Parts: sequence; structure tokens; C-alpha cells
Amino acid sequence: MKRFAAVLSTLCCALAITLTASAQDLTTFSTLEGTINIAGGTAHIQVMKTCAKNIMRTNPRIRITIAGGGSGIGAQKVGEGLVDIGNTGRALSDKEKSKYNLVSYPFAIDGVSTVLHKDNPVSTLTSQQIRDIFAGRITNWKAVGGQDAPINLYVRDEASGTRAVYWKKLLNKEQVLDKANVVPSNGAMKTAISKDLNGIGYVSIGHLDKSVKAPLLDGVIPDQDNARNGSYKVVRKLYMNTQPNPSLLVKAFIDYVYSPSGSAIIAANGFIPTGR
Repeated sequence: MKRFAAVLSTLCCALAITLTASAQDLTTFSTLEGTINIAGGTAHIQVMKTCAKNIMRTNPRIRITIAGGGSGIGAQKVGEGLVDIGNTGRALSDKEKSKYNLVSYPFAIDGVSTVLHKDNPVSTLTSQQIRDIFAGRITNWKAVGGQDAPINLYVRDEASGTRAVYWKKLLNKEQVLDKANVVPSNGAMKTAISKDLNGIGYVSIGHLDKSVKAPLLDGVIPDQDNARNGSYKVVRKLYMNTQPNPSLLVKAFIDYVYSPSGSAIIAANGFIPTGR
């Protein structure tokens, strides 16, 4: 009984410390007001929403709007002054850097995983098999140990940072079959694959759940632990991007994402906080 009481006391103390730290991280917002508009990479959305919710709950004079659209849209919109923060699931391209002169804030490390329907019997694929599938050299699941059924490809649109990383780091920049189905977000990809027994696509590891199946890649489990230790290679950083002189409110939002509370939110959503 005494041991239980000691454990309970420790847990209560830890919770109190966490709540205090969270409150301290939000203190800056008590004297600010205004609007922050955010758009871009869809892998970022839940982290942004949770941070925004905490901030707006602290101060109702602050309004934060969040939209997707993909990494290319995020870079374009912040570059053209249409939003305050443009999210990208990749580093800015040389063209974006020279055209917009943006400042980038990497805040998380994420992996990108191949996904299948949860009832697909295939549980492991090699990098070469995946390249052959997306290039159209393998068109039937039977060729990789599955059922005798055609393979249906799903990809993201060209504005997607998730697509860019998967294409570069796993597909080796090979041409993808033209007839692949194009979906607009990580969420849409999960929905599409969960409804297609013969489908194959890819999502941010932070978006993986029981609605889809993530096969081993070259014998390695696609999770954030393996992304962190380097054994899983299909990884990228998630970025916030702003104009060179963001407002005090935007600076405060970025600081909050990097704070202990923000890092906890990042980790809770399946990503690895980078720290500043």
C-alpha cells in the first residue's frame, strides 16, 4: 500500500510539473492578439492543430487557421504572402529559395512508409520490388508472394513532400506508371488503401494506424524508432517556412512548436522532435 502511494505521489508530481511547463510555454500568448494563417504539407496538420488549439484556448483574441494543399502549395503561399507559415515535408527547392527568400524551421523528423490494405497477405517487400511495382514491371501481387490479383497504384500529387521523399529515397527517381491513382493527402491515401484490397501507396509514418498495413522494407519495420536510429532510410524533416521578418505572434507560434510542450505534441503524433 505504501509503495502504491509512493508511485501515485510520483505520478501526480510528474503531472503537475508537466502542466506547469505547459502553462509556462503558453505565457507569451497572453499579451498578443491577431491571426496566423498556415497552409501546406498534410503530415504537419495534426501537430499544427493541437498547438493552435492550446494557444487559442489560452487567448481567444488569437485566431489560427490551418489548411493542407501539399508542400509545394505551402512554399508558394507563404512566398507570395498569402499565409504566414507555409509547411513543407521536404527542404525548399533551389528554385523556391531563390524566388521567395524564405526562412526554414525544421521541427520534426518523419519517415515515409509503404502501405497496403490491412488484409493483404504480403508482409514484407524489398526496395527493388517496390521500385518494380511503381514502375509497372511487377503488376500482380502473386509475383511478390501475394494473391493472384492486379496491383493498383496510389500516389500523391506533385506538390506533395511525402511524394518527393518517397520518389527520391525509395524509388530512386524512377518514372512512376502513368495510370497510378492520385490522392491529395496522407489522410486520403489511408482511406483509398483501406478500401482497396489490391492497393499500394505510401504515407507519413506519423499517420500510420490500424486502417492500413505497413510492410517491412528490406526486413526493417517502418517506425520512428528505426527512423531515429538510421536503420529505416526513407526519412525526411518537416519544416515551417516564413518570410524573413515574421510578426511577434508568428515567432511566438514557432517558439511554442519548439518548446517542451510542442515537442511533446510532435512526439505524440508519431514524429521525432528535432529541437532547435
